[in-house]
Amino acid sequence: MGFQKPPGTQDILPGQSANWQRVEATAREICRRFNFNEIRTPIFESTELYQRGVGETTDIVEKEMYTFTDRGDRSVTLRPEGTAGVVRAYVENKLYGEPDVTKLYYMGPMFRYERAQAGRYRQFHQFGVEALGATDPAIDAEVIALGYLFYTEVGLKGVRVELNSVGTPQIRAEFRSKLLAFLEPKRELLCKDCQSRMDRNPLRVLDCKKDQHHFEGAPSILESLDEACTTHFEQVKAHLDAMEIPYVVNPRMVRGLDYYTHTAFEYKAEGIGAIDTIGGGGRYNGLVADVGGPDQPGIGLGLGLERTLLLLESQGAAQSNASIDIYLVALGEAAEQEITKLLHQLRLAGIAGERDYLGRKMKAQMKSADRLHARYTAILGDDELAKGEIALKEMASGTQEMVKLTELAERLLRS
Repeated sequence: MGFQKPPGTQDILPGQSANWQRVEATAREICRRFNFNEIRTPIFESTELYQRGVGETTDIVEKEMYTFTDRGDRSVTLRPEGTAGVVRAYVENKLYGEPDVTKLYYMGPMFRYERAQAGRYRQFHQFGVEALGATDPAIDAEVIALGYLFYTEVGLKGVRVELNSVGTPQIRAEFRSKLLAFLEPKRELLCKDCQSRMDRNPLRVLDCKKDQHHFEGAPSILESLDEACTTHFEQVKAHLDAMEIPYVVNPRMVRGLDYYTHTAFEYKAEGIGAIDTIGGGGRYNGLVADVGGPDQPGIGLGLGLERTLLLLESQGAAQSNASIDIYLVALGEAAEQEITKLLHQLRLAGIAGERDYLGRKMKAQMKSADRLHARYTAILGDDELAKGEIALKEMASGTQEMVKLTELAERLLRS
């Protein structure tokens, strides 16, 4: 019996990886423009980091983490999300000592034991950013705009931003009492998850997809905000308006992580089954202190790359055909030796090239060039070799010319 990949994982095959590279390159380019610098953190961390940072009453910590004891009898967890590890690195490496706002981005695999469905994997990949050290509402809006621009520039249509303020811990405590008073008479009508959350983290009841019809008339956290929180929220919206980033306010939106304060947001899009959230984030002013650092504010986002790619495919915007610049065909033993040298020279010049390694006839080699989407083929036989030339054919137009071997790289670089 052969081996198979673990449930909830996927193999990203060569024909698919070109799309991944394009999406990742777009993310890196946008971060360059926004002055976010890359950070790479370990793929596993102390379990306590996620318990303290993400929140012990979240689904992630309670149900979804891949946790194990290592050979040193330490409890470690494969990272379920990116923010806690980045904040730990920020504290441990004293990045808070820098005079400017610390703006970081990351890309990589995350791990959650979830029920597999379209766009949801147990090993999945996220692109995320974190901005630490500023409370200015302008940085909230900038992070939201960065995510929206990413989706726009990879080619997604119909992405919308949903925005809310979740206030401060004190405001949420007051709102919690109002919400519980509303929910308690409905307790028996709600699903088991909601009943459990009512006792531990009632704000997350509003996240439930099953019971939304029971929440009609529920109190809004926006009505509980104090003047400072209201002002912050209004300024975030004003900055988004100035950048012409479209959004809708959703007072029921509560992110699934406990560390959020003030601004919370999600990106929504239709097209991958029951899931419509493709990314999100928020402000986390208390998280740095919670993991042992100074009381520094922060805001960030995390975007699911699998969901992005599934949407691109469903909208017909995926571009999966990789290509090469030239395919070299050798006719004869002397030509074989020459194209070994020539192909290496072309690659040194930055030109993507390929040749045959299976001893196939010229017709089969030309079919191989077609499959590889080569822009050019170049045929070298004994006659051409004697003249120091090669026959260069542009595949799209079919036009052919003779080019000196010593000038082939320059000719290709001009085209």
